[in-house]
Amino acid sequence: MRHPERHRTHRTGWLRAAVLGANDGIVSTASLVLGVAAAGASTRSILVAGVAGLVAGAMSMAAGEYVSVSSQADTERADSAREKKELAANPVQEHAELTTIYVKRGLDEALASAVATQLMKHDALGAHLRDELGISETLAARPVQAALASAGTFAVGAALPLGMVVVLPSQALMWGVAGSSLLFLASLGLLAARAGGAPLLASVARVAFWGGLAMALTAGVGALFGVTA
Repeated sequence: MRHPERHRTHRTGWLRAAVLGANDGIVSTASLVLGVAAAGASTRSILVAGVAGLVAGAMSMAAGEYVSVSSQADTERADSAREKKELAANPVQEHAELTTIYVKRGLDEALASAVATQLMKHDALGAHLRDELGISETLAARPVQAALASAGTFAVGAALPLGMVVVLPSQALMWGVAGSSLLFLASLGLLAARAGGAPLLASVARVAFWGGLAMALTAGVGALFGVTA
């Protein structure tokens, strides 16, 4: 009887980018809104600044994710090409390397050698990439996926505090945006923990803490240097 197991490792690439994007969208936009509001700006000016921050932030997140993950993908391709050449030039040494890896993982040398032989016969390059270099299809770098996930979730996250600016009266703007953004961050931490199988309380606490700190510092700067319009 098959025992289905639910693993979450395959979500690592897009989940990291999505959580980073949404968190940054909420934190940076809410902080920007609070900083501009604390400086005494009008609601219209706050909205203009917030929308500009949303567009710039989403593009920045997409570009940053694409460039960084592309660098990782370039490294993986270079390692794959190098390993392919080594397999063609010295298969005996590569077999010995794979055998040593399996011995270190607990197999006796004879069994480790037999396993290395079978795996190399089936897919020598894949076996070495996976077991020697830690590169697998599940965890492979995907620049476009990371860029889209990060930019999209940034825009969604940024839209939440901007929506509060639209619906809240000006006298309640500061506390309303701060309180709702902390609630949004806590919800994001909860969703990320559930998707990734992490402890709920720790995830919620760290997201809310750092978001709250960023908003408080930015509001403080706005109040310190701002002038009433």
